[in-house]
Amino acid sequence: MMLLTPELRAALHAQCDSEATDKRPLVKLFNPLSAATWLASELAEDGDTLFGLADLGFGCPELGTFSLREIESLRLPFGLRIERDLLFATDLPLSVWADRARKARSILQAETLLRRARDTATRIADRFPPSG
Repeated sequence: MMLLTPELRAALHAQCDSEATDKRPLVKLFNPLSAATWLASELAEDGDTLFGLADLGFGCPELGTFSLREIESLRLPFGLRIERDLLFATDLPLSVWADRARKARSILQAETLLRRARDTATRIADRFPPSG
């Protein structure tokens, strides 16, 4: 699987060029055999350097840069490779992901907590719609 489609590359480049300070992650990459997960919000002009949140599964997710080529070159047991989560989408900025992931000590755990919070907020909003 190609980790980044031409459309994703263009969107990541556009966010890199944007003056916005808190961009949302557009791509989630993961190791199917471990907790290693990367959320990328930007791709530098070199076509290799991604910026985002990296979690190698040791309990300390960090903001920074990582190499797309290095991630693509990883060969895992059983012929597996790093994959892209095709269903990943978020409206939350990278700072929220970083904060929750650091507190939860994992991007995967933060994703679960953020999903639960969103679902709870939706249920409350459905139960108590605004009067007007």
